[in-house]
Amino acid sequence: MTASSRAQSFNVAAAQYAASRPSYPPLLFDALEELTSRRLAGARVADVGAGTGIATTLLRGRGAHVIAVEPGEAMAAECRRALPDVPVVRGDGNALPLAGASQDLITYAQSWQWTDPARSVPEALRVLRGHGAVAIWWNTTAFDVPWIRAQHERIARHCGTKPASPVRPDDSEAIRLAGLTGLRVARRQVRWTRVVSLDTHLANITSRSAFLVLSEARRRAFLADERSRLREELPDDAVEETYLVDLLVAARPNLARHP
Repeated sequence: MTASSRAQSFNVAAAQYAASRPSYPPLLFDALEELTSRRLAGARVADVGAGTGIATTLLRGRGAHVIAVEPGEAMAAECRRALPDVPVVRGDGNALPLAGASQDLITYAQSWQWTDPARSVPEALRVLRGHGAVAIWWNTTAFDVPWIRAQHERIARHCGTKPASPVRPDDSEAIRLAGLTGLRVARRQVRWTRVVSLDTHLANITSRSAFLVLSEARRRAFLADERSRLREELPDDAVEETYLVDLLVAARPNLARHP
């Protein structure tokens, strides 16, 4: 299964994605403003791989002038429904449908991994104004929470994927893995939690690309087993999901500002 196929798989579950995926904490956007040395209010921001508009909504809530860039038809439609007054254009990070030097900030919330940094980094620099920055972030697994780590390993086994290492890369390795070598990059991690119903938790899990490319029978088998297991471990039907948001902010070396 190619990365492109997995990326496009979200279209079949756009409504599920919109209803169950976690958002991002206010502290993330505080950190973003600190690391870019500017307020989001009034900034021109392109949210790339916007999906159903989760991050787009929060950026707009901070007063940014946001345009959403999304390759998937169904995901873009969900974004338009959620944010009818926000421009939504079809495209991806490898070939941005945006004018040069037009944006103060380009964000990639959960979407940088679907780009090719050899193409997406030059594209971002083309679209950014001289003082601009690129911000990429992910809600990552809190491996120090035992039940979350155990579930992560069960998911990997069921989907035939390699479990992520519980040891997080240091700053230099994170920059290298993201393909941001050569830029000046600052990193910040923000821990947060949300409490959701068991149904929402399971819908969140199965909205991931690794599940969306499985057969319906294999998805149902996992859901049945996991529902039974979690009802025993978490009997009140409320699931506290813990995340560590990993944020990287990159700018041109001669124009970047220290946090």
